[in-house]
Amino acid sequence: MAKNLASIAKQKKIKYFLISFVDLFGVLRSKLVPAGAIKDMQKNGAGFAGFATWLDMTPADADMFAIPDPDSLILLPWNKEVGWLASDLIMNNKPVDASPRIMLKKQIEKLSKKNLIMKSGVECEYFLINSEGTEIADKKDIQSKPCYDQSALMRQYELIKEICDSMIQLGWNPYQNDHEDANGQFEMNWDYSDCLQTADRHVFFKFMVKTIAEKHGLRATFMPKPFENLTGNGCHAHISLWQGDKNIFLDKGDRFGLSKIAYNFLGGILHSAESLSAFFNPTINSYRRIDAPATSSGATWSPSSITYSGNNRTHMIRIPDEGRFELRLMDGSANPYLLQAGILAAGKDGMDKKKDPGKPLLINMYTDYKDYPHLKKLPFDLESALEKLKESQELNEAFDEKVINSYIKLKNNEINNFNSKEIFSKEKPITDWEKLNTLDC
Repeated sequence: MAKNLASIAKQKKIKYFLISFVDLFGVLRSKLVPAGAIKDMQKNGAGFAGFATWLDMTPADADMFAIPDPDSLILLPWNKEVGWLASDLIMNNKPVDASPRIMLKKQIEKLSKKNLIMKSGVECEYFLINSEGTEIADKKDIQSKPCYDQSALMRQYELIKEICDSMIQLGWNPYQNDHEDANGQFEMNWDYSDCLQTADRHVFFKFMVKTIAEKHGLRATFMPKPFENLTGNGCHAHISLWQGDKNIFLDKGDRFGLSKIAYNFLGGILHSAESLSAFFNPTINSYRRIDAPATSSGATWSPSSITYSGNNRTHMIRIPDEGRFELRLMDGSANPYLLQAGILAAGKDGMDKKKDPGKPLLINMYTDYKDYPHLKKLPFDLESALEKLKESQELNEAFDEKVINSYIKLKNNEINNFNSKEIFSKEKPITDWEKLNTLDC
């Protein structure tokens, strides 16, 4: 039986609810609902005009309604009289197929028919910058190799502490915070969970980090590549499949500790990597991070080719430990729901068709790639990634061709808007358009 939000509001003294959903571009949309109205909202949903968001709709379309998921309820740690809720969109009493949370839930349902669930964790990198978005916030953060710099980390102690304390209060079990490879860049890690909960928490995490940064007079950005000479923001995911309490990716007899099913799942992702880039690297700016020139630290820490390896961070997929693998393709602009849905769809296809990933490549991809000219490269730009998505039989079947076409249409409109004002080149500086449209992704 579903939790009663009206009763919870009285018990926890909640005065308002944020009924939220994420559109195809990953923008968090919400309505602020007084607690006295939540009973009706839980039953019938909060109304939205789809055309006013990044969904492929017209002004003539009927209202869509966001039905809150009571299991997703989070009290804002910085304002506990407000409760945040993830929601599922319906229109004309039917699910909105092109809404990202429903796209993920459909993939979860398909996997559940095999009595399996996907568990995942995400590593969300972000920069702390000035409010204008022109430079990093900490002017003393100038080391050429600033990763794990204790002094730079502790200069942001009050902000980092407030975010981490919030995650502790929420029961996410955060376990480490660090300064990342770029000046002004940070990462915070919390426990993995089932992929829907991870996606909901990923959405809330970005909202929380931005909000708390503003409270401290700063701005947080998950933009893939806000500074040409610095490492970009990745959003790596750690993946495993479970049957009850059993990790079916685990095989202690394997060299890397992975089962045959895990390798097939991994093979599906390798097979669809070019088309998945349209979901995982969804902005024009994303392609400044992929296959970028070396940064001031000496490495980009991002992939350029479609490869996998052992515990080796120069590859698109690495196997850091037995029973799981890490996918390093995604960046900070990735839609949290499409991130998980894309992994699930491609991985399940690989599992169903027993796709062989081939042998791991045990080289330093940043130095030895020229010796392997046959390796398939990742898309050079968003337009190329969208073409691969359009051609992908696997993803069109998984998500429905109509949904894929809607996504491609909206993204092509975005590209046309950019092209009318700017010219994209990895050799040229980051454009004003990119900053205006991506700093708050």
